[in-house]
Amino acid sequence: MAKFGLSQPLRRIEDPRLLKGGGRYTDDIAPAGTVRGVVLRSPHAAAKILAIDTAPALAVPGVLAVFTAKDWEAEGLGEIPCVIPLKNADGTDRAATPRGALAKDQVRHVGDPVAFVVAETLEAARDGAEAVLVDYELLPAATELATAYRPGAPLVWDSIPNNIAFDWETGDKAKADALFGQAAHVTKLKVVNNRVIVASMEVRAATAEYDAAAEKFTLTCGTQGSWLVKDLLAASVFHLPPEKFRVVTPDVGGGFGMKLYLYAEYALVCWAARSLKRPVKWISERTEAFQSDTHGRDNITEAELALDKDGRFLALRTTNYAGMGAYLNTFAPMIPTMAGTKVLASVYNFQAIHAHVIGVLTHTVPVDAYRGAGRPESNYVVERLIDAAARETGIDRIELRRRNMVPMGAMPYVSAMGQRYDSGDFATVLDAALQKVDWAGFAARKAISEAQGKRRGIGLAYYLEATGGGPTERAEVRFAADGFAEVLVGTQSTGQGHETAYAMLTSHELGIPIEKIRIIQGDSDEIPTGGGTGGARSLYSEGQAILLTTATVIEKGKQAASEHLEASVADIEFAPAGGRFTVVGTDRGVDILELARIQRDRAAKGEPATLLDAAEVAEIKSHTFPNGCHVAEVEVEPETGLVSVQRYVVVDDVGHAINPMIVRGQVHGGVAQGIGQAVHERTAYDPESGQLLSASFMDYALPRAEDLPDIEVEFVSIPCETNPLGVKGAGEAGAVGSPPAVMNALVDALSGAHIDMPATPESVWKALKPAA
Repeated sequence: MAKFGLSQPLRRIEDPRLLKGGGRYTDDIAPAGTVRGVVLRSPHAAAKILAIDTAPALAVPGVLAVFTAKDWEAEGLGEIPCVIPLKNADGTDRAATPRGALAKDQVRHVGDPVAFVVAETLEAARDGAEAVLVDYELLPAATELATAYRPGAPLVWDSIPNNIAFDWETGDKAKADALFGQAAHVTKLKVVNNRVIVASMEVRAATAEYDAAAEKFTLTCGTQGSWLVKDLLAASVFHLPPEKFRVVTPDVGGGFGMKLYLYAEYALVCWAARSLKRPVKWISERTEAFQSDTHGRDNITEAELALDKDGRFLALRTTNYAGMGAYLNTFAPMIPTMAGTKVLASVYNFQAIHAHVIGVLTHTVPVDAYRGAGRPESNYVVERLIDAAARETGIDRIELRRRNMVPMGAMPYVSAMGQRYDSGDFATVLDAALQKVDWAGFAARKAISEAQGKRRGIGLAYYLEATGGGPTERAEVRFAADGFAEVLVGTQSTGQGHETAYAMLTSHELGIPIEKIRIIQGDSDEIPTGGGTGGARSLYSEGQAILLTTATVIEKGKQAASEHLEASVADIEFAPAGGRFTVVGTDRGVDILELARIQRDRAAKGEPATLLDAAEVAEIKSHTFPNGCHVAEVEVEPETGLVSVQRYVVVDDVGHAINPMIVRGQVHGGVAQGIGQAVHERTAYDPESGQLLSASFMDYALPRAEDLPDIEVEFVSIPCETNPLGVKGAGEAGAVGSPPAVMNALVDALSGAHIDMPATPESVWKALKPAA
């Protein structure tokens, strides 16, 4: 059992293995006879493919094959699909952007796959890719979201007018319009949620093997859940039964949404492995990752807030132009629509909300879920808008928020977007954050900065997250021959600390020492179903499955103990604190691990025995609503426009924190990503050529340690009432609250001047000029 049980800051049990080099990632796996694949990518954003000559590449020593879209079609292979159906506001279906693994007649972004070269060595495959001759006819490109939907812009798809892939609405438009007509004040704001590149520590990679006798593929790749990749490969690409695919996910070095999907390269290595009867490996290079991994965010939102004469919120209207890139990726249409809009009400008592989302195609890398998946974008709009309203009405920005927050006594509360909040004490969390940051003492700190010739600003953002994910989750407990309890889970760790959290929970329920628990994940043959990781779902979904499964283990254990101890099942009790089954009123008992061994040995001898192994699938009936308050203080150097974040405070309500140390680490990472988006990360495309100008770490500014302050995190725990653990998802919360907190602080330092993300030194310096 964990030494201190649940809710204790236990250090991550996976860290010693990873820090000592014991991690096993996709690139570490090379079956005998593995050959290497290289993707030839389009150097153009928009062009017709007139001809492809593969003969020079096939003449390169060591090159085994060159695959093109013509070969793909000849094999009868299908699409890399978008799985989200969506109805436009007029009832028609969203546009379709059919995509094979290789571009056929036209390329639509720099990095679009054109051919796949396989050779005995990586060097030969690279030489072969350079030798492929492609005859392109260049076309004009539309790379700017702000203009791509306007009449006359170059079309990404000839069949999609004005590059509008979908035009979607939700909410109560009539009621919202009526409330705006009654408003004493209306605040309007237009904000940019800049496109970001995910840049996970481990690049994407894949190795495929094909067993010709069994006609079965084994794909090893870094995913956020093997099962989605398996199902899409089987159904959409190869048109085969799912049992013909095994997808194995080893250790994964960061995902953030980007590694959820079926990518072209995963299909290509499977196809090549079957064709060549050799294992095929592909490893992305970093610039290749910038040009082929899905990007995140990329929204332009026009928002309006209606207030009555007392400063109470009446209604909210938003029009969001959401960049989709050149193709609709796996979940892409859902992110700004169903996922993003459901938190537009946030923690505030709006009477009505109407949201209009326009999905816009551009000649750029596809955009899909990135940490928070639509919810950071919506929270950003709302919190920026509230600060703007406070400036316009003269109401203090804290008071304006407090005046409109849903009170704890109103729980459960149904928001204007139809979301049922089961729990939350928003005012208490807000007060805790203000006290921790010493909001009242800011004037003195500002005076010190001004004496040094710097501007100082303070800003806050209250966020509300809505977790997501599949409707079920599975867990299995097996008692292994080496004396370990194995817990098989349907989620996938990409660095979050799942092994520790699940081991803590299993230890708490079964009384097994943590060091005797082994977490197994990522093998679609060994684990038949799983919802994967995304939407901050892992602990509240997998946790419920573990609780169900351990309860079944205990019931089976009572039967097994009655057989071993020769007592009635009704007389057997289990004590999790010691992990023992005992006969009531006696000192006779047996340890759970020892009982599992005894029963396994009996079964091996052919004797009747009740094994303790169990598996259960939990129905996930409700999602959760983590929330919290972020407060940032920034300093600005007027001469250079350089922004530095001086102080950062977070007070979160994530319900019951199973391991507060892990939760703090998750919040730290999310805040770092949010600060990066706010003031550092700029994805720049050349408007004429469509070239990605920020395609390396020389040009794309990820935040470094020196760019980040100490991130102070505290918890106000209001247990969730819709799951037995009382937990609320925490994995994405840091990235949701940080961009608006930092930008509101910066606007404060700029005396109210509007500025968009990323607030680079140049843009800040320009914003200061009118005030100089």
